[in-house]
Parts: sequence; C-alpha cells; structure tokens
Amino acid sequence: MSLPFPILLLLIFSTSSSFFITLAHCKIPRLGISPKMLKNEPDAPTQKLNDPDLKMFYFNQNLDHFTFTPKSYMTFQQRYAIDSKHWAGATDNAPILAFLGEESSLDSDLSAIGFLRDNGPRLKALLVYIEHRYYGKTMPFGSAEEALKNASTLGYLNAAQALADYAAILLHVKEKYSTKHSPIIVIGGSYGGMLAAWFRLKYPHIALGALASSAPLLYFEDTRPKFGYYYIVTKVIKGTSERCYNMIRKSWKEIDRVAAKPNGLLILSKQFKTCAPLNGSFDIKDFLSTIYAEAVQYNRGPSYSVTNVCNAIDNNPPNRKKGLLDRIFAGAVALLGNQSCYDTNMFAHPTNNNKAWRWQTCSEIVMPVGYDKQDTMFPTTPFNMTSYIEGCKTDYGVTPRPHWITTYFGIQDVKLILRKFGSNIIFSNGLSDPYSVGGVLEDISDNLVAIKSNNGSHCQDIVMKSKGDPEWLVMQRDKEIKIIESWISTYQKDLRALNISI
Repeated sequence: MSLPFPILLLLIFSTSSSFFITLAHCKIPRLGISPKMLKNEPDAPTQKLNDPDLKMFYFNQNLDHFTFTPKSYMTFQQRYAIDSKHWAGATDNAPILAFLGEESSLDSDLSAIGFLRDNGPRLKALLVYIEHRYYGKTMPFGSAEEALKNASTLGYLNAAQALADYAAILLHVKEKYSTKHSPIIVIGGSYGGMLAAWFRLKYPHIALGALASSAPLLYFEDTRPKFGYYYIVTKVIKGTSERCYNMIRKSWKEIDRVAAKPNGLLILSKQFKTCAPLNGSFDIKDFLSTIYAEAVQYNRGPSYSVTNVCNAIDNNPPNRKKGLLDRIFAGAVALLGNQSCYDTNMFAHPTNNNKAWRWQTCSEIVMPVGYDKQDTMFPTTPFNMTSYIEGCKTDYGVTPRPHWITTYFGIQDVKLILRKFGSNIIFSNGLSDPYSVGGVLEDISDNLVAIKSNNGSHCQDIVMKSKGDPEWLVMQRDKEIKIIESWISTYQKDLRALNISI
C-alpha cells in the first residue's frame, strides 16, 4: 500500500540532521505492506485512486485517550474513508469491514489494499478505511513539523492510542449510519495486522473478528523467534539459486577489498552508479542487503521477484567475462530498474512517515532483528539491545521499552493466553515472508486460526487481486472469507435468538 516511504526502515536517520546511528545495531526491516517504496518516495502517492464510491471524511479525534489533563482534551483531524456502495444497510445488520491503517498514508493504503473491495459485494458490507495517527494527513498539533518535532509531541504516537482512535471512529461510523448491531471485522497487514489482532483482544465489544495478515506478533524480546528475519531471506535466495546465494555471500568481502584500495570508494561509487559519494563500504552493503530483503519480503513477480534478481546475478553474457560486482549490481538494477543513479543514502532526507516510524521503533515496537550466525548469506552482526537503546536515547532523550508490547498485550505464552481469552482471529502468513518467523503459525482453537502458505510473501493475501494470482493464493483468500462469513452467520443467529433488532 504498508506504506510511500522505503520498505525497509534502516534506522539510520535522526530527527536532528546532525546525528546518524551506526548501522550495526539498528537495521530493522520496515513493516510495510507495499513493495514500491525503496526509492524513498514522498509521503503521498503521485497517482490518486480514482474511485467515485469512496468518500473521505475527517473525525475530530482526542489527542490522548488515557489521561484527563487539560492537554489531553486537545483534538486533531483524523482521516478516514467510507465506501457504502454494496452495503445492505442497517435494517439487515449488514457487516462492516474496517481496514486499520499502519505506518503509511491512507492514499497509499487505498491504492494497494484489495481485500475489502474484493469482498465487500459478497458480504454486502460497509467498507471503512482509517489512517493511523501521525501518518499521511492525520497530524496532531496542526502540522507534521510540530507533531514530529521531539519526544514531547511524539509521545502521543503509540499502538494503544491508535487502537483507541479506531474504536472512537468505528463507534462514530455506527452511530452515523444508525447501525447499532452491524458486526465489525477489522483487517490489517504487517504492523496493521498486529493492530487488528490487538484490537480484537482489547475491544471485543466493537470488533466481532480480525484478519491479521503477516503480523509478527511474536518478534519481541520476550517472544523472540528461534530463527530471524534474515535467516528466511537467506533461505529463499538459496532455494531460488545456490549460485546466486554463493555470489552474494562472496560479495561482501569483495566490496571491502575494493573499498580498501586507493580511491576505492570512488571505484565503488562508479561501479554502483551512486547518486552521492560513499561514506564507506557499509553504504553499498546496506543498500544491497535492503534490496535482497525487499525482493524476498515482497516477492510478487514477475519483475519484482527474487527470481528476477538472481537471474540477473547468474546471467552469463556472451563474449565477455562478468565480474562479481558487475553481477551484484545487475541484481540491483533488476529490482529497481535502470536509473541514472542509485540512492544508497536513502534516509539522508527522511519523509514524515520515516520519522514517525523511527519514533515507534524507539519507544515500544522494538524488534530484535539482526544478522545472526544462522543467516549465512550475510556477515554476522547480531542485534545489540544496549547499542540500540543508547542510539534512541541520543535521538530522543528517552529509553525504549522493549518489554512493553508483551506486557500490555500479553503474548508471552501465546497459545495459552489466546486460548483463555481470545477468539475470532485469522493469522495469515506466507512462509517465504521473512517476518513470518514472528507470526502465529499454528491453530490455537477452532476460531483462532492460522492460515499459512509455503510460497506466500508479505501481506499477499490482502493486496489487490490479479489475473495471474496462483491457485494457492486464490484458495487462501477464499478460505479467509469463508471463516469471516461463519463468524457473521453465527453473530446474526445470536441476534435472532436474543430477539435483537435495530
């Protein structure tokens, strides 16, 4: 849609222009839905969604839902959209499908998410899309400049506040359409998928159920997976082409070898057609690792795929010998396309979305992603929590809370805890998505269902349908909607049994 700024948030920028965190401890891939942002596009797409059935609204939202200080009563305009074309109406208690925005603009989400539009007619549902606070045009304090200024204003950006925002808007929508008993199904992808699952757990009186697509709910310090993000990146590339995998693995030392030469950085800059002079070999290595990770995370073909990258690296051109770094550069071009130059310092001028997400990962969304020893395609650089915390303290003057998510949402023993108080959640994951290592991959109960596919990529089930979709993806989406239909059917039967009408 997940989201127009770079897919992989290499947390190397600061809210101040003078400070840059070292890469070793902060390379956390971004939790985006859409694969089109590696080029660091602006915060809103240049191409607007042309949908006459979609109406935009603004809701007067409270700044702080949890305190009663005078400042907490400040409000801001939160953007949301509604499509009522196929809704059967309040008299039928027809359902509401609500997309919970993540770290992106609403415009970006609307241009990529297809699950609601594809299934709205089938369910005769009202469609609601809500923009996350501090992203897109939903800015507290009157402007992005003020909202993103420092920790005193950014402190109102967190998951609990976002969930409360969604609750307030969804209740407002039900009142607006006089539909007290229409069941709400919340949908989200990536970080938004986490929000959807959490919303069902925290607001079960508002949401009947949730579809959490590619939600790495267990990728936190207390629930850290055995294998990490880059283990899957390595596995997928090696499974695609062992030759490609071996060349990538060898390239890191070759990059360092060239960089150590007299004028070595200039040689590398020309080799990779960089837009600006390199600060060190790490600029190129970080740029390339981002490309490999994005190719795997959003492996949707035909051009945006691991196969395409590896074919370019493996290719044997006639009548000339192709050097290792020539091959590596060809892989980058295969993903990004031919450009006059390539920006290897994508966060020198971070977008507003970048800045907001940087805060979230420096406060509560602390995912310990590193290059562990199992990730054999990459030089080993494990996640360093101490360095990470120090970097965030330098940026904002506050200390991240790496245990807060598991404390607040209670997922340390996910099977036991969800079985005790959870219901009506679909956890969908593609096992070729690197973030699937932190997903819920096994059924917990009859109505806490894990749907996984061996070949699926990040959030693939909720993006736009296409004629070329593989059969397994078509079947996965059909299974998801049938489960949602069963929730709604049971709910409607309960209304009738209790003799409840509008």
